[in-house]
Amino acid sequence: MKCTDFDATMTSDEVRLLGPAEVRSLAARIGLRPAKSRGQNFVIDANTVRRIVRASGVSGDDVVIEVGPGLGSLTLALSAVAGHVTAIEVDPVLAAALPDTLAERAPSRAERVDIVRADVLRMPAVPGPSPTAMVANLPYNVAVPVLLRLLEMLPSLAFGLVMVQAEVADRLTAAPGSRTYGGPSAKAAWFADVRPAGRVSRTVFWPVPNVDSGLVVWRRRDPPPAAVSRAEVFAVVDAAFGQRRKTLRSSLGTLAGSPAAAEEALTAAGVSPQARGESLDIAAFARIADAFAHRLKP
Repeated sequence: MKCTDFDATMTSDEVRLLGPAEVRSLAARIGLRPAKSRGQNFVIDANTVRRIVRASGVSGDDVVIEVGPGLGSLTLALSAVAGHVTAIEVDPVLAAALPDTLAERAPSRAERVDIVRADVLRMPAVPGPSPTAMVANLPYNVAVPVLLRLLEMLPSLAFGLVMVQAEVADRLTAAPGSRTYGGPSAKAAWFADVRPAGRVSRTVFWPVPNVDSGLVVWRRRDPPPAAVSRAEVFAVVDAAFGQRRKTLRSSLGTLAGSPAAAEEALTAAGVSPQARGESLDIAAFARIADAFAHRLKP
């Protein structure tokens, strides 16, 4: 995969990125008051969006999906390097303003961008060409559901980068056995190899949030072998982390029908009944789900 250097290929006449003054001016023009309920913190630093685009590895061969383009800071940078961008925005005011921003600040690239007014968690499908990459600044309260939803819904997604709250980044990239490893870590690992790609200071946002952010990069891989569905594996993950301080024999007892039945299935899967969910990788959860399905059939 070829990574295009933004600074080397784009001139200021082709794409003009947003800075602090431009972001505030645009917000004032459309009467925007950032909503905490939607996690609306907009990037005001052009160097940060350049960094995101470079780290994502997006090239002219890629169709990129961006969730929550907001005022267009990242959208402009993506339009400069991607073959196509599908930007999905739930806020009707922001979605209506974005075409004018693109026409004004990236006139030769605006045709590469489709803007979809929708809630990504409720969309049955994404219109337009099949996305190959995802790059987005995701609000902390929906970051994990959005990422997992798109990985499930769009098998064409091969790689991507998301900027999320630092704590969420730690959870998504945590390895088994670590304090931050949990359900989001295991579920993301079902779809992809997920890795941290650095921190982002809270000072590059307007309004300034109370926490720093983290960059998370991922590349899709095949899920672990499993005779059961992904949903059945995820049900085991949810049960294990729903009572994470308990042993698997106890935390999976309700799902299995009894602690004794859980112990039998865990033993068959090669997992100690006295282990806890935080010690297992996604392949082990898949083996447990297979053992449950095999041993609990009527």
